[in-house]
Amino acid sequence: MHLAYPVVLAALLFSVGVYGVLARRNVILVLMSVELMLNAVNLNLVAFDAWLRDSLHAGQALTLFTITLAAAEIGLGLAIVLLLFRARGTADIDRATALGDPAESTADVDETPVGTGTSVGTGTSVGTEALKGRATA
Repeated sequence: MHLAYPVVLAALLFSVGVYGVLARRNVILVLMSVELMLNAVNLNLVAFDAWLRDSLHAGQALTLFTITLAAAEIGLGLAIVLLLFRARGTADIDRATALGDPAESTADVDETPVGTGTSVGTGTSVGTEALKGRATA
């Protein structure tokens, strides 16, 4: 078999994966696209290993390492997605910009009127009582 066939297939798989990462808004679909890109890399590693007739089969060994890395990545990624979904109620990437609890970030800002507290650096004003409450909590 020619080397061009698996390389073209891997390029197509990788292109579809890149499109999925750039165009999708759902975190699960982005993780699936990353897995598709890793599978394209695996296909290239095995194809070049077979084409070069390596006696150590380094391409296949690297493929096993990549599969292990992909399994760990998907496990951690799904755990983060589950935590994000529990906290926010959605798996949308655009809504996952802040790392903290969304209820905490708006509660302290709404308590004091603008201009009576100290500036936090985000353009909002937080009263000194709220800052003292954070220091003791």
